[in-house]
Amino acid sequence: MPAEKPGPTVAFHGVTKSFGEAAPAVGDVTLEIAGGSFVALVGTSGSGKSTLLKTINRLVAPTAGHVMIEGADVADRPLPALRRGIGYVFQNVGLFPHLTVGDNIALPLRIAGRAMETRVDEMLDLVELPRDLARRMPAQLSGGQRQRVGVARALVAGPKLLLMDEPFGALDPVTRDSLGQAVRALHDRLGLTTIMVTHDMAEALLLATRVLVMQQGRIVADETPQHLLAGHGGDAAQALVAVPRTQAEQLAALAR
Repeated sequence: MPAEKPGPTVAFHGVTKSFGEAAPAVGDVTLEIAGGSFVALVGTSGSGKSTLLKTINRLVAPTAGHVMIEGADVADRPLPALRRGIGYVFQNVGLFPHLTVGDNIALPLRIAGRAMETRVDEMLDLVELPRDLARRMPAQLSGGQRQRVGVARALVAGPKLLLMDEPFGALDPVTRDSLGQAVRALHDRLGLTTIMVTHDMAEALLLATRVLVMQQGRIVADETPQHLLAGHGGDAAQALVAVPRTQAEQLAALAR
C-alpha cells in the first residue's frame, strides 16, 4: 500500500493573544511545524500552551499575528470548513450524554451531510473498541473508552491535522499510557500532523518527535526528546525533564 500523504504544515507568525490588561497569554510566537510531525506543547499551568493550540482551530482569535495551515491563513477560511479539516480532542471528551456512542462518532458526518453507514464501525475498529459499543450510551463506558470514542469522533471526517488538549489528564496511569501509545500508533498509521498539549513531560518525551516548552506565553525551548534528555533546552525545559528523571532514579534505587 502507498504511504499516507503526511498531514499539513502549521505555522505561527507573530501570534499574540492578550486578555484585558494582563500580560499576554501568548506573546509573539513564530515557528513552523512540519507536516507529519507529532509535537508536544508543554509547560507549567498558565504558560499559554492551550491558548496557542486553540488559535489553530480558531477557538481563540489572536490579538496579533497569523496562523497558517499549508500556507493559508486560518482566518480567511469559513469556520465550519476549517474545523472539518481539524480533529480536536480535549480532556473532558465532550460526548453528548443523550446520544449513543455511534451517534456521537457520526455527528461530524451528519453535520457535513456525509454518508455514515459503515464509517462508525470503521472508526470503532480504528480505536480498538468493540463494534457493539455503538449502541451504548456514554455513561455506560469507562473513562478510557469514552476518550477513545472522542478520538474516533475527531478522526471520523478524515482530517489530517489532530489537536489534543490535555487528552489523557483525567485517566488513570495504566489507561493513560495505553491510550497514549494507541494515539501515537494512529498518528503514524494515518500520517497525521498531531499537536498535543500536556503538562506531563514524560508523556511528551515518550510520544512526541518534537517538544515545544512554553513559559509566560513564549516558546523557550524547541527540541527533540533526545536532545532534552541530553540536557539541552535551557533551565525551564530541564526543570520539567527533572521530574521524570528524578522519579526514574528513585524507582531504580528502590529496585536495588
